[in-house]
Amino acid sequence: MKPLNADNQGNFRPGGNRVRTAWKTGAVSRARQDRLVTLLSREDDWITAAELADLIGVTPRSIRSYVTAVNARVRVGTAIESGPLGYRGGPELPTAARAGGIEEGTPRERLHRLIRDILAAPDGLDVYETADAYFVSAATIESDLSRVRSLLTGTRLTLERSGPRARLRGSEMDQRRLLSRLAHDETDDGAFDLVTLRRALGRSTVGAGVFGPLKRDLVAELSGLGYYVNEFGIGDVLMHIAIAADRVTRDRGLDEAVSAPVGDAAARISDVVDRLSRRHLDIGFGAGDLAHLAALVQSRVVAPGATAPIATIRKGLDPAVETAVREAVSLAASEFLVDIDHEDFVLRLALHVQNLRQRAAEQAWSRNPLTRSLKTTYPMIFEVAVFIADRLRGLLGIALLDDEIAYIAMHVGGRLERSRSDGGLLTATIVCPGYYELHELLHSSISRSLGQAIDVVGVDTHVDPDWAAIDTDLVLTTIDAPVGGDRIVRIQPFLTEADIERVQAAAGRVRRARRLARLRAELERYFSPDAFVFGLDPDAGSDGAIARLGALLVAQGVIDDDYVTRALEREKLSSTAFTDALAVPHAIGMTATRTAIAVGIADPSMPWGDGRVQVVAMVAFSESDRAAFQTVFEQLVEVFSERDSVQRIVRRGTTFGAFLDELVAVVDG
Repeated sequence: MKPLNADNQGNFRPGGNRVRTAWKTGAVSRARQDRLVTLLSREDDWITAAELADLIGVTPRSIRSYVTAVNARVRVGTAIESGPLGYRGGPELPTAARAGGIEEGTPRERLHRLIRDILAAPDGLDVYETADAYFVSAATIESDLSRVRSLLTGTRLTLERSGPRARLRGSEMDQRRLLSRLAHDETDDGAFDLVTLRRALGRSTVGAGVFGPLKRDLVAELSGLGYYVNEFGIGDVLMHIAIAADRVTRDRGLDEAVSAPVGDAAARISDVVDRLSRRHLDIGFGAGDLAHLAALVQSRVVAPGATAPIATIRKGLDPAVETAVREAVSLAASEFLVDIDHEDFVLRLALHVQNLRQRAAEQAWSRNPLTRSLKTTYPMIFEVAVFIADRLRGLLGIALLDDEIAYIAMHVGGRLERSRSDGGLLTATIVCPGYYELHELLHSSISRSLGQAIDVVGVDTHVDPDWAAIDTDLVLTTIDAPVGGDRIVRIQPFLTEADIERVQAAAGRVRRARRLARLRAELERYFSPDAFVFGLDPDAGSDGAIARLGALLVAQGVIDDDYVTRALEREKLSSTAFTDALAVPHAIGMTATRTAIAVGIADPSMPWGDGRVQVVAMVAFSESDRAAFQTVFEQLVEVFSERDSVQRIVRRGTTFGAFLDELVAVVDG
């Protein structure tokens, strides 16, 4: 009988079973620790252990152990502070976040190490020698190789065995794609991190000190060529440069047959990459590698500058791409009543989509560190981007990841910001009793400091103005007013920083009150007791919740079964969990007989996409309520972005009446 800790060959591995069990537990724990760090990094206030446990799907006791583990990541200072009110991020939380990722000694880290080693060994690896080097059993390596095969699904790589030896078969380009996938898997939220990159590619790769100067020079040279440089994509290009450098030093360069973009632009970019790689890496890439890297720069990093004429942009566009984007934008503008159907917007988005099509063909996605914040802060803009991405699926041949949809959302948001009219400004009246030119100086100071937020439409220089007759959004007064309210702001004759902050805060309160007042009026029309569920089954998942809430709306005659099916399809495009607490599932297309919202409360929280939620609001909009879509959608997300409001509604809203009362109370402030 072989020892408990022996492998299949009877070789003794000290503590093998216990170690393997600890690794599996540690991998899950590490991911949840990273989730805790992410949640606390988004909050300024204290969060209780119970609230964090709901958001992560564990017990409060586990939260306490995660806090201890995260604090142990930093040598000096505190990553997470503890107190009577719970936990909050400490000064060293960013340091702890950078120390996250894949923990050494876990099965995932060992798997990535095994893949790197196989890729670096042209003749493959010996299972038994690798097991000895990793201090694990041969059976463990065999299990890891099975996981490698699973990772290769959908790629053109295969894992071959010849006795104890295992090796990867496939083109050099496909092997590099696998390396880049490892790096992306280890990088949280798409953020470019040199430490994580070197860990993913191996410690022997390009030194971290090289990347900073290389990045600066690359951005400077590309800007000098007249390009906009996408800083969010530059890390991805640097990663591929590091991969190329490592493979070339192993005599694994790309041959010259690799397809490459043609034209003067590609030649200029190739020349830049060649010069900088020689200067900073002391490596001369061959024609195949230079063509590959130039193509990466063109598809991920650069776009024509602001001065580029429309004719120049169109010259590099595939007419089929331009036509498809134009149709998608026109439909989105009509569907959501947004002002995006402009020629310059269509052409620049088409250029982006053309590059996106190239990335889709190669399954080489571009990460976006702003994805989460864009989705939470600008849900309407993100929804427009999802709509456009869905309409382009036929052109691209594949559904897009959230990171790529977020880039489309950035285009949409930029267009809407440029087309936003001054009508969005709050109006203001200055009350400043006349004394020489005092009121003129004050007007000038306010316009200079607050012109982006308010529009001064009147100045009253009387010491006893008719307060009741002043009907602007804000009243900025240097004298005490006999009336109160959020719109009255006391300021000094000579504007101070404190005055500016008070006016900005008052403007924010007025805007929020208006938005929520509109929301309350809309929501009370759309909710009903027959479409309310307290106690959604967490095990049913998002599909189960959509089916259950959809059935309630079908029973009311608001939607049909096809709408529910399309809502499930919409969920597959991009998770509708727009905050850490709220999901808003819905179908693309406003086909309901009337607008209605079915609400489900999950207590404890339930898994949804990559996170967990406590409130599910399935929305069905009718054609006649098209104009209300933006108000309801964005403001509903805003209400449930506030953690205290969510907890209040979830804890007290156990019946429909109580839920509506609590929601209205939150809206009313």
